[in-house]
Amino acid sequence: MHAAWDSVHTDYTVRTALPGPSGLAESTDDWLTVHHGAPNGHLLASDANQMLSSLTSGRPIHLMHTTPYLDAIRSTGELHGAAGCLVGALYCAPLTATAEGLRPHNLGSYLLRTKPDTRTLVFEVRPEAPAPAKGLDYLRLGGIHLDTYLGHRAFLTVGEDEHLRLSAVGRVRETAGFLDLLLADARGQRTVSTTAFFNQLAAAVGHMPFLGYLYFEVLSEYLLLYSTSPETKAYALAGEMNNRLYKNLAFAAVKTMPHLFDLALFNPDRTQLTELIDRVDPALGLGADAYVRRRLPHLFACAALGPDRDAGAVSFRYAGADFDTLATMAPHLAGQLVFREMRTLPRYPALFPVFEQAKATSVYAYWNSQDIAVPFNGVLPKGEIGLNLAFPRAACTAWVAETCERGLLHPTEQLNLLPVPRLADLRGTALGRAAFPGPPPPPDGPSASTVLVGATSAA
Repeated sequence: MHAAWDSVHTDYTVRTALPGPSGLAESTDDWLTVHHGAPNGHLLASDANQMLSSLTSGRPIHLMHTTPYLDAIRSTGELHGAAGCLVGALYCAPLTATAEGLRPHNLGSYLLRTKPDTRTLVFEVRPEAPAPAKGLDYLRLGGIHLDTYLGHRAFLTVGEDEHLRLSAVGRVRETAGFLDLLLADARGQRTVSTTAFFNQLAAAVGHMPFLGYLYFEVLSEYLLLYSTSPETKAYALAGEMNNRLYKNLAFAAVKTMPHLFDLALFNPDRTQLTELIDRVDPALGLGADAYVRRRLPHLFACAALGPDRDAGAVSFRYAGADFDTLATMAPHLAGQLVFREMRTLPRYPALFPVFEQAKATSVYAYWNSQDIAVPFNGVLPKGEIGLNLAFPRAACTAWVAETCERGLLHPTEQLNLLPVPRLADLRGTALGRAAFPGPPPPPDGPSASTVLVGATSAA
C-alpha cells in the first residue's frame, strides 16, 4: 500500500506535482507553475512557509490542539486520532516558539477565538531527523477508499453492499451530463456558457456531494494564493497562508456549518459565488468565476480518474452502467462515492472502526516509513497539521496551556499521555453526534473510552 499512499502525498520540496490522467489540456505541472506565480505562490516553497520550514528543520516542532474533553483525557491518559482530512492523525495547528511564549499560527488563533468552550493542549515533538515536506491530499484518496472497500466487503451485509453500489451508480447517472461536461472542459473543449456551467454545478452538488468538496477547495486555493489584503500580506510575512479567508467563505456559504462542517452542502451558483467572494475579499470578486471554470474541471478529472486513466476515453454515460464499470473507468470517483455512501448506513458506527481504522493503520505505516511524525493537509500547506500517533522515532511532551492577553500560549500543566494509534468512537465526533445521536456504548476499560481528541478542531 505504500505506493498508493505515496501517490496521494504532495512533496513541497520539489517543483513537480502529483500526476493526473492523460488527455488533459493542462498538466498538473502546468497548474503548479500557475500557483507558484500567484501573489502568495512563494508560500508553496518549503523555505518560505513557516510550517514547512519547521517540519524539515529537524528541530523540535510545537503544535496546539483544542478539545472539550480535557477531563476525559486526564482520566484515560490516552490520545486517540480521528478520521478526516488527515485520515487518522490528531488534528492540530502549528506554533512558533518565541521568548515571550508560543505564538499560534493564524489557524490556531482562529480556533482559539471561535471555540471558547474548549481547552488547549500543546505538544512538543522532538524527531530524530528532519522530515520531508510531504502532505496528504485528501481529494485524491478515492483509490484508497475503493481498495479499502473491496478488501473489507465481507464486513457488509448483502443488502448494505448492494445499497452502496447501487447508490454510487445512481449518483453518477443523475449527474452524468455535467460530469462529462467537466471532462470536456478539462480536455479544453468548452460546451456551455459560464453561467450555465455554474447553474449546473450548483444543481449537481446535491446529487454528487464530492463536487462540493472540490468546488470549495478550488475557491479556497484561489483566495489563499491570490489575496493581497493587508491581513493576508501580514500573515505572508510570517510565512503563513491566511486561513480566515476559507473559514469565512465556508460559514458564509452554508448556514449549518457551525453545527457540522459539511462541504457536501457547498453549492453557490454564479451570482452567489460573486457575492460570497465580495464578502470575504472584495478585490477578488471579479476573477473568481473564471478561475473556478478553468480549475474545477481539471481538479475533478485528477480526483475522479486517477493518474493511470485517459480522460478522453471516459464517458460517465457509460461509466454509470454498473458499479464494476464505474470502478474500472473512474476508480477514484467510485471510491469517493462508496466512502460517502457508507456514512449513511444505519450500521455505520459499527463499520467505522473496520473501514476507517484500516486506512488509519495503513497511513501510519506509510508515515513511519517516510519519517513523518507530523503529517499535514497537502491540498495546500495552509496550517492544518497533525500528530502521527504511531510514530516510534520522536519524543512527544504534552501540556495544558493558557492564552495570555497578547494571544500567546503558555504551558501550565504537563500531562503524562500515551498516544494510541487507534481511532476513537465515531460518536465522539461532530459527524457522529449529528448523524447518530444515540448514546455511545459503555467503555470497557480506559482504552475503550469514547472520547475523541482528534477532530474537534477541524471545523
